[in-house]
Amino acid sequence: MMDPVVLGQILAGLFFFAILATLMFGYLVAFALGGLSIVFAVLGWMVGAFDANLLSSLATRFFGVITNPVLIAVPLFVFMGVVLEKSRIAEVLLTTMGQLFGTLRGGLGFSVVIVGTMLAASTGVVGATVVTMGLLSLPAMMRAGYDPRIATGVICAAGTLGQIVPPSTVLIFVADIMQGANAAAQMEMGNFAPDTISVGDLFAGAFIPGMALAFLYGLYIAFRAFMNPAACPALPMTPEERRGLGRRTVVALVPPMALIIAVLGSIIAGVATPTESASVGSLGAIFLMIVKMLADHHLDDGSGNTEALEKRLMTFWLGFLAVLVAVGFFAGAFGLLTLLIVAVALGSVAVLATGALRGRFAEIIRETNKATMAITSMIFVILLGATAFALIFTRMGGGELVQGMLEQMPGGQLGALILVMAIMFVLGFFLDTFEIVFIVVPITAPILLMMGLDPILLGVLIGINLQTSFLTPPFGFSLFYLRGVAPRTISTGTMYRGVVPFVIIQLSVLAVVYMFPKTATWLPDYLFRSPPAVEAPVEPAAEQGGAESDAGGGSFDLDGGAPEGEGGGAFDLDGGAPEGEGGGAFDLDGGAPEGEGGSGGAFDLDGGAPEGEGGSGGAFDLDGGAPETDGGG
Repeated sequence: MMDPVVLGQILAGLFFFAILATLMFGYLVAFALGGLSIVFAVLGWMVGAFDANLLSSLATRFFGVITNPVLIAVPLFVFMGVVLEKSRIAEVLLTTMGQLFGTLRGGLGFSVVIVGTMLAASTGVVGATVVTMGLLSLPAMMRAGYDPRIATGVICAAGTLGQIVPPSTVLIFVADIMQGANAAAQMEMGNFAPDTISVGDLFAGAFIPGMALAFLYGLYIAFRAFMNPAACPALPMTPEERRGLGRRTVVALVPPMALIIAVLGSIIAGVATPTESASVGSLGAIFLMIVKMLADHHLDDGSGNTEALEKRLMTFWLGFLAVLVAVGFFAGAFGLLTLLIVAVALGSVAVLATGALRGRFAEIIRETNKATMAITSMIFVILLGATAFALIFTRMGGGELVQGMLEQMPGGQLGALILVMAIMFVLGFFLDTFEIVFIVVPITAPILLMMGLDPILLGVLIGINLQTSFLTPPFGFSLFYLRGVAPRTISTGTMYRGVVPFVIIQLSVLAVVYMFPKTATWLPDYLFRSPPAVEAPVEPAAEQGGAESDAGGGSFDLDGGAPEGEGGGAFDLDGGAPEGEGGGAFDLDGGAPEGEGGSGGAFDLDGGAPEGEGGSGGAFDLDGGAPETDGGG
């Protein structure tokens, strides 16, 4: 009979490909993951490759997912994005930016990139951004004579910036998975106190690459406008249309900029965690919606003259900004948060007291809550299915299978990374971003981290790669969103060809970020990691019994000064023989090598017999060398 370990790895490989096949046939993701997990768990149990008792841990794992405080930010950011979508603030911003830059060659393309970047930094909702820009900008670009490939390509690409520019929902899940993967990888390598990876770290790490992507999109539009002016013509505007453009720009720009500063600024300044900043963003989005509703109702005199309304709104926003600056200067972050809460409370009272607005306000909040619950439930049900998949796949030996495959790749770390990125890129043609995150990242991330990749760098590379999945046919969701609102005169093939240059730009940025890791790691290091303290030189103490080695600092060394192994901090009474990798143990076994369990902190009196692989940290072993259980002492 075949070895159960080999059978388990074969089943794990079949399990992975079965998941991909069912998803490509259109089965619901969460139920495909959960259902096939149970099927292959039963198959593994029947051939002795899987312990069915492990299924009892699923309930605990599910509870841990649902109660994870980091993931509370997900529904809050979704809520913020849906509120901004329904308040139609994006439409005002898009129209104004089109007028501001439209007189330049490629100006409408620049406006799409700028608005896409701002909406990405304030909402992170790709679908709403692409649909809004497709409804407003695409007709204007077609009337101006833009090449349909450029118009559709830049709209789809700018809309996907919400996947890499913080606050991105995808980055929240990547950061959460990366945190667990980094802890597992570091413990496997013997580091039991690894640096934690937070959502704020990944947000900061993705900021510079995200801005670089937006800049390169704009640079491509400028290049096409320079090389072929007819493909990106300027938009003629009459003096009447340009009148009051400065006021309209202030009115359109200040609200989303204030929200971006409140959300990202609070994270970068260290004032709030991403979860707390998400709550600030939700309140801020409600406040912006309230101001717009009240302005449209009370400040509009009904004459159709928008100039008076724009003047009043500009005065209000400039005054509100002055108050924000004053409160922030004198009262700090607590004062700003208090001011925002008071403003939302007063605004809500004013809206509810206005009969004409009460019903509309309640309807927007109701629709926003329903949309937020639907999107959040979809994401978390997929995550629960992916949790079951990860448990069964790894316990059947899938982790060792993937590790062996990656370690045998030519080129070492680079070869393994290229393979993983290529797999994710190809899967992006057929699968959704969240499916790739929950299936591929937990399997491959720990192995890549053990090969020496920085976790923040790897998270940013994954985020950039996943962004391409929205643009790659046949299942690129940005293409689907735009196809739904684009005129029939623009063919689907034209849209496919239009996104190709932007996919190349994304892959180029992916390569540049890997070659220059500081583009992803410098900002989080600068913001969240203080430089190591410079210690004063210490005079060497009088040596007893001979010179000591540099290794094994902090130990009580009574072996006559012979060089130590890598077990710093141990009481060494073995005559100087090299130790195994079990640092911190009281070793009285005559120097025989320890097992692979790390056995940190164990009193080993068993005559040097190898320990089990359970880690046995902190166990008093007096059993004469019998193997320990996997409980870790």
